[in-house]
Amino acid sequence: MLAITKETGELLNMIIRLKNVKNALEVGMSVGYSTIWCAEAIIENGGKIITIEQNPEKIKRAKENFQNANVSDIITIQEGFAMEILRSFRLQKKYQNFFDFVLIDADKENVIEYFDMILPLVSIGGVIVTDNMLYPEKYQEDMKKYSQHIQSNQNVRTITSPIGNGEEITIKLK
Repeated sequence: MLAITKETGELLNMIIRLKNVKNALEVGMSVGYSTIWCAEAIIENGGKIITIEQNPEKIKRAKENFQNANVSDIITIQEGFAMEILRSFRLQKKYQNFFDFVLIDADKENVIEYFDMILPLVSIGGVIVTDNMLYPEKYQEDMKKYSQHIQSNQNVRTITSPIGNGEEITIKLK
């Protein structure tokens, strides 16, 4: 099981504070380590997090972790396949331009599709952070294609940071 690094957690927490994020989306919760980093910042903004995970065992552990961190009240877990859940969000008008912050940390072979489905859900000025841009090496080919894909999108500005396992930090411009 992969988890974000402490440095990545600090980065996510800082971005959420700087942007005064109220509505966050996480694609790929695992056991909730990154969710807790985000929740500690967003709770001060009066915000909420929707997080997506398909693995019931990870969800069970995450719920325990959220209880222990006293952040359960601001987190909604969507259980199921990310692609299906994102498709349903795209069909709901309330989620258009809704999220101020998104963390993508799910299966890397679908990361381009996730980004394309998520972008209409992100508000102008909203931030999308994608984990594992540089490490582990087994993801490098998929992540290189992803980086090229978003760099060619005129609606965003993006940069790859060497923090943690490599974080793509993307801002929606229009």
